Amino acid sequence: MRIYIVEDDISVIHILEDIVESGDLGEICGDCGGEPADVHEVLRARPDVVLVDFFMPVMDGVEFVRELRSFNATIKCIMISQVSAKELISKAYTAGVDFFISKPINLIEVTSVLKNVAKQIQNERTLDNIRHMFMNEIGQKPQNSRESSSYSKKLRYILNRIGMSGEKGCSDILKICDYLHRERIPVSQMSVAQLCEAVSDSPKNMEQRVRRAIAAGMANVAHMGIEDFMNETFTAYSSTLFSFEEIRTEMDYIRGKRTDGGKVSIKKFIDGLMLEADREI
Repeated sequence: MRIYIVEDDISVIHILEDIVESGDLGEICGDCGGEPADVHEVLRARPDVVLVDFFMPVMDGVEFVRELRSFNATIKCIMISQVSAKELISKAYTAGVDFFISKPINLIEVTSVLKNVAKQIQNERTLDNIRHMFMNEIGQKPQNSRESSSYSKKLRYILNRIGMSGEKGCSDILKICDYLHRERIPVSQMSVAQLCEAVSDSPKNMEQRVRRAIAAGMANVAHMGIEDFMNETFTAYSSTLFSFEEIRTEMDYIRGKRTDGGKVSIKKFIDGLMLEADREI
């Protein structure tokens, strides 16, 4: 069980880490280091459980949980708080908090709550496995699997149209899109380096493959425009997956009018690709 701690008091973070590690209650996959909470940083750590303080600077615990839930509804959220007012506790539960831990931190309470959460997660996974087995037995795929497969097919269809399906970086692009789509994270919220780190153990190599693949796609689209400016694929994707100015630059480069081609924007391409996939029927 992977646990992330969102707490502005470093001493509390250390206490919780000691309890988790000494009690073999899970793996600490990260903490905010006493800094304001960052939802996307937490999501990149892929925790099963988030321990979050009620009173946090910039964004309080309830707001944090609500935003976290908007991206990933399966993460278990445990609120750390001295609050006893019923209306505030009710507000926290409404936002998506699963359990409460009282301050000051108590070893027995933390251990008990985390063990209960671990059992809950295990039960949910067991039920999910049974559901998958049942659906496979009757020859159907679960709804989320069908949706994921359908979305992936739309992405592949577009990449194939611009001649990128054979590029090594094509599978990397699909991984990035799948991650953003699954976690419901806008591409604008992450840098290219962060995107690659989220889905690869070798992010720099992945970024190079993706950049080369997109450059190949740009060259293919530019060739289409040179041959037929009204080409259906050219008109559909020259300004959605790429900057049209960069496509024109690439076309001039192919014609021998320039010494360098168009520049690739990975985030522009990913954003455009995902938008186009959403429009595909």
